Amino acid sequence: MKRLSDDLTVSPQLPLEAIDEIAKAGYKTIICNRPDDEDPGQPSFAEISAKAEAAGIKAIFQPVVSGNVTDADADAFAANLADAAKPIFAYCRTGTRCTILWSLANAGALPVQDIIKSASDAGYDMSPLLPRIAARA
Repeated sequence: MKRLSDDLTVSPQLPLEAIDEIAKAGYKTIICNRPDDEDPGQPSFAEISAKAEAAGIKAIFQPVVSGNVTDADADAFAANLADAAKPIFAYCRTGTRCTILWSLANAGALPVQDIIKSASDAGYDMSPLLPRIAARA
C-alpha cells in the first residue's frame, strides 16, 4: 500500500482477503483500475465488489488498459476521486496505472513538482510523464 495523498492510497492487485483489513483501516471506497482477466487467477471485479460491499465499502470499476492511459481515463478518475467517499483505496496490477491516473487527474490542481514528488515518495517514477502532466495543467 502506497499513500499518494490524504485521500488516496494505491496498491498492486488487491486480494479478496485484504478487503476486511482495508475496511478496518477506514477506507470508504475501492477503485479498480484493472480489467477483468488481465492475468490468470486475479479476482474479478464482481468478487471484489461483493466482498467490499459486504464490508461497507463502495467499489468502483474503472478498468484501464495497461500502457494506454488516456486523458479521458484521467478525467474519469478525477471525477471518481471527486465524487467518492474518502479515503479511497485504488489498485491495478502494480499500482503504477493508478498513480499515472492520479498524476494526470491532479494536473492543474497541484503543482507538477508536487505530483512528481508524491508519486516518487510512494515508489513510483512519474518523471517521464512530466511533459504530459504539465500540458494538462
